[in-house]
Amino acid sequence: MPEKKGDMSVREAGKLGGNKVKQEYGAEFYSQIGKKGGETVSKNREHMREIGQKGGQRVRQLISEGKKAAEKK
Repeated sequence: MPEKKGDMSVREAGKLGGNKVKQEYGAEFYSQIGKKGGETVSKNREHMREIGQKGGQRVRQLISEGKKAAEKK
């Protein structure tokens, strides 16, 4: 059920606002926003990949240490 305030739903208000921005700045504005968002996500993915690699290296190290400790027993 849409959220209503007065005579207009939130969805209708959002659509009107979006159309107003499109009219003032043009469709290219949305393209630029999307590109910036995509670049941000890409940077975040690189960061997450680096964290994953470090974690994987640490797990390998712990497994190796565990095997060595088990061999000594």
